[in-house]
Amino acid sequence: MNELVAGSLPSAAERALYQAILEQGGRVMFREVAGQDATVVLRLLELGLLVHHTEDASLTAVNPRAVSERISAELRSAGTRMLVQAEEMPTLLEELTRAYDATPRRVDRSSEVQHVDDFLEIRHRILQIEAECREETLAAQPGGARPAEHFEQSIARTRDFLANGGSIRTIYQPGARLDEPTVRYAARVSELGERIRVLSEPFTRLFVFDRRVAVMPASADNSSAAFIEDPAVVSFLVGVFERDWERAERVQWGSAHQEVEGLPVHEQVGRLLAQGLTQRTIAGRMGLSERTVAGHISRLRELYDAETLFQLGWQMRGAEAPSGG
Repeated sequence: MNELVAGSLPSAAERALYQAILEQGGRVMFREVAGQDATVVLRLLELGLLVHHTEDASLTAVNPRAVSERISAELRSAGTRMLVQAEEMPTLLEELTRAYDATPRRVDRSSEVQHVDDFLEIRHRILQIEAECREETLAAQPGGARPAEHFEQSIARTRDFLANGGSIRTIYQPGARLDEPTVRYAARVSELGERIRVLSEPFTRLFVFDRRVAVMPASADNSSAAFIEDPAVVSFLVGVFERDWERAERVQWGSAHQEVEGLPVHEQVGRLLAQGLTQRTIAGRMGLSERTVAGHISRLRELYDAETLFQLGWQMRGAEAPSGG
């Protein structure tokens, strides 16, 4: 909870800058303060203690009372959520223990959890398990869908699986909604009947097939995977997925696809830049060269009269946000 409070309240540097702006009448030009500490300015904007006016690129101080009420509400909500999770944990572990005790143990335990360290072998095994899956697939994929070169193949398998009575549920992170290939893929498989939601909380990559086999990373860089057949462990992982699914947000991927598809390439670059993605990451996401992305960024800097990438990302972010009224 202390980390939550620290992340929600302004730091000493942020408070000092806010007070300095008040001493200047509560309104300053963005250029005057951004050069001092751009991170501090951005944090004050995120907290709502400053408001940006696009017409003259100025910043205005906001009454802290309104911000205090919002932060207090967020802290109360987060505290309640943590208490609920703490209350659920003993029950969850009790169910897991009962399931483990009731399951006959195999003599050869090595077959219940297998580690695979070769990427091609990992993919081959997953494809084999997918081919044997008949009823249900659960997938938690941080970031978004698999690489774009596999989309068509994946769509074909999804179509066949759902046509034979199976069901698929998938969870992505919010950034997937601004990644054009992922949005396009999600729109197509959603039309076929796959359900895809977005969860803003951190979660681990996970696949569960027919609630019989689970696959998850066994290393931080995803170069190794664990293939799990232990019924008790698989049941536990299904429970984790179900709790994340209930907290995840429903998305109309067809509408999101239309919004992204209609944007010029430089606008798509701007959206990803506003998320804080690097030039190299944007190039990889969009299938462009870094030089091409750099050209689009240069054009955006001219359009938004931004001297630095930070200013450009911040102004793009402000341009996407709905205006108050």
